[in-house]
Amino acid sequence: MRKVLGAVAAVMLLGCGGSTRPEAQAVDGLELKQESGAVTGRFAQAGAEASFSSKQVEEGVYRIEVRQNGMSLTGLVDTVNGVSDLDGFGEATGQDTQMLDGDREVLTGLYAALNAQIPAGDAAAPEAKYLRRAVSLWSQHPTSVELQRTVMGEQGRGYTMLCSYAKCNGAWTGSCGGSYNWYSYAKHDCQHGGFDLAKNQQIAQLGDHTSCSGDEFYMSGTTWVCGEPDHWSRPKVMGICFGRCGGGCGGDTQYTLDATNHDGCVRNGHALASAYCDDQFVSASDDEMFAGNCY
Repeated sequence: MRKVLGAVAAVMLLGCGGSTRPEAQAVDGLELKQESGAVTGRFAQAGAEASFSSKQVEEGVYRIEVRQNGMSLTGLVDTVNGVSDLDGFGEATGQDTQMLDGDREVLTGLYAALNAQIPAGDAAAPEAKYLRRAVSLWSQHPTSVELQRTVMGEQGRGYTMLCSYAKCNGAWTGSCGGSYNWYSYAKHDCQHGGFDLAKNQQIAQLGDHTSCSGDEFYMSGTTWVCGEPDHWSRPKVMGICFGRCGGGCGGDTQYTLDATNHDGCVRNGHALASAYCDDQFVSASDDEMFAGNCY
């Protein structure tokens, strides 16, 4: 399915000379238009381009569409009932397709650009907030998980909030100052074993408190080391908004149990799109779409 979008040269005959003029390549960056009940725009990055829209179609219900790399991604998000229908298909064929590395790369760039322009948390208009959440979810979507899915969220059943663990030293952000609030444990299952295996568990300080060169810190002996331990036995870890829904430190501040376990998988010797983390991704999908912001 993956297609590489480059600059397209449009050849036009001008007068008798038959000279040509190439079509201008899209300028990298985000173009965003917001009006009452709707957000539309386009995003370009390194020759690839995505268009998007999010519109309220009835009270509390939003229709979201993102088109990129020959793929159409759609979502109908019912915030009143906590139900969303997500789909993805090839534009040329209308057939089911898969999310590949190139697709995730464009969506990750779009997500970062939306975070930069849309107000954080609940300060964003609902149509913008749910667009951002859907794009974040798609940007992490594993290749081996079907794009057509129904995601249902209900606090206490579909997702469990961990807001209190995102604080340290009495604050949501800033240095922990040696006063941590550990969450035990971030768990996953994989080729090494199940959720109860110590090597598949991490003791995490959740929240936006520190990072090192875009990575996290882990405790090695009595020293904090920058990086990611690969299936150590219950190491202490912190950084890059561990436990937060979305990639990195995004525009929403949802800290949940399933998002913590998904982080504990992809940051413990597995890649973002690793099939070993599929079950954690699926479990965290409703958290990302419907969980409230912690602050």
